Amino acid sequence: MTEENWAGSYTYRATTIHQPDTLNAVRRIVAETPKIRALGSRHSFHDLPDSPGELISMEALPRTVHVNSEDHTVTVSAGTRYGDLATELHRAGWALGAMASLPHIAVAGAIGTGTHGSGDRVGSLAAEVVGLELIDADGELQILTAEDDDFLGAVVHLGALGVLTTVTLRVEPTYEVAQYVVDEVPWEYVLTDFDALTSAAYSVSIFTRWNEPTVSVWLKSREGEAGLPVGKAAVRKAHPAGRDPVNCTEQLGEPGPWQDRLPHFKMGFTPSSGREIQAEYLLPRHQAVAAFEALRELGPIIAPLLQTCEIRTVAADELWLSGSYGRDTVAIHFTLHPEPGKVRALLGKIEEALAELEARPHWGKWFTMDPDRIAGMYPRIGDFRSLVSRYDPEGKFSNDFLERVVLGR
Repeated sequence: MTEENWAGSYTYRATTIHQPDTLNAVRRIVAETPKIRALGSRHSFHDLPDSPGELISMEALPRTVHVNSEDHTVTVSAGTRYGDLATELHRAGWALGAMASLPHIAVAGAIGTGTHGSGDRVGSLAAEVVGLELIDADGELQILTAEDDDFLGAVVHLGALGVLTTVTLRVEPTYEVAQYVVDEVPWEYVLTDFDALTSAAYSVSIFTRWNEPTVSVWLKSREGEAGLPVGKAAVRKAHPAGRDPVNCTEQLGEPGPWQDRLPHFKMGFTPSSGREIQAEYLLPRHQAVAAFEALRELGPIIAPLLQTCEIRTVAADELWLSGSYGRDTVAIHFTLHPEPGKVRALLGKIEEALAELEARPHWGKWFTMDPDRIAGMYPRIGDFRSLVSRYDPEGKFSNDFLERVVLGR
């Protein structure tokens, strides 16, 4: 078996990928296999999803999307991609409060790594979870709700507790979004009026190359027209990395359904550029300006390896391993050229520049940070380790990444 992640930056080492088509088959395979992990949409950029034994994909299972209109929730099969879920929800008159830049990612993997969209009042995708069903190491089905003591530790799960089968998320009535792009926004405005900038629309993304005097700002509004007092409104559709924007969702203020505007990219196209390496650091919001100033100093060495860099805000949550645990967050996301040696060296310099700013790396993307340093930024990591020990005492779902970075073994 030779299988890669979607960007070609990692080749899985597992000997087998199971693709069962019934829940009972999933339970049997998990119970009988000494080492196994769930494989989602393959959007992680390193060995987090891999297994020293075997992998199991949920893609062949029947897709279920069940809306409870009384509770304002949807229960969805864990392997469903967000774009497919969004289409079904909108058709039924419902919506999610957040979407990531790419709609192609699977629900279980996205919440399991703390993946997010953008907005001062918008939490990560995981923050919308109110229930989980998973298969434990014995092949038994476990159900967790927001009332359970283990719930806050189990949502951002890193695949360490078992194989998710369904996820229940909050929903709201469907709505429309209009997307605007403002170019040539001076860095001085970002540094002096950051709060005004990020509150200018429901969801705001800042794109920069770090070595230029201006940035581009993408505003996604639920309340009519949105703009900024500086910069130049785009008059044609744009791509975050300056390529052909045919893959991008509609802009120029044309309103449309939420699922066709909150992501940057359309579901029907290959996401982003394909061949790339991604890294992301999540910092306390109050450290945003200090982080920007530090990274601008590194602009001359960042830019040659950079395809694009996106800055977003994420609301605080209480999920133990969330990048936004306990603090309103600024997320700085790097899409880099696929040059591994140069990227590792650059990330070391970026991490050094952000060393005093409590920058948590995204679990599913590249970083070089020392595991002890990472652990020190998660006050509940000891509780998460205890949770893993209870759910998986023999380490069936463990792998090199978890042992090295999370579990401290």
